[in-house]
Amino acid sequence: MPNIVLLSGSSHQDRSQRVAGRLGLQLGKVVTEKFSNQETSVEIGESSGCGEVNDNLLELLIMNACKVASPSRVTAVILCFPHARQDKKDKSHAPISAKLTAHMLSVAGADHIITVDLHASHLQGFSDIPVDNLYAEPVVLQWIRENTAEWDNCIIVSPDAGGAKRVTSIQVSQSTDYFN
Repeated sequence: MPNIVLLSGSSHQDRSQRVAGRLGLQLGKVVTEKFSNQETSVEIGESSGCGEVNDNLLELLIMNACKVASPSRVTAVILCFPHARQDKKDKSHAPISAKLTAHMLSVAGADHIITVDLHASHLQGFSDIPVDNLYAEPVVLQWIRENTAEWDNCIIVSPDAGGAKRVTSIQVSQSTDYFN
């Protein structure tokens, strides 16, 4: 794949390596470090970008500085969208941090966002650039079926009401023989 540089911050290095391998690419050179005051520094060694959420977000925003190298597009691939659970005001004068995050990504130079299993679908509307929300459910269901003995008798639980909707969806998928 000519003219593609794949960059990764310090979160999800293993997944980034697998994506690069699948695409037949090497990860681009990126050095992230902290100054003594804990300020994040990102250096991109290319000419052409869930650990600690805030640090990973800041690295991503700084990596979007690769926009100054004039690529035709910058796509931010974010497995876990930062601040996604802060998608509405829960008290007076509270920020909607998910909206701010989407705005910061756009302003930093991203042309497109790809993420997985957003907390709520309306988060896609917070951005003024395209947001593709991919769903992990089919892959998770396949893994359960292939790796869990008596998978059809297993119980899947959720930590919150939002997750309960996904669990119900899995139940419906299993009952309609999703895999056959």
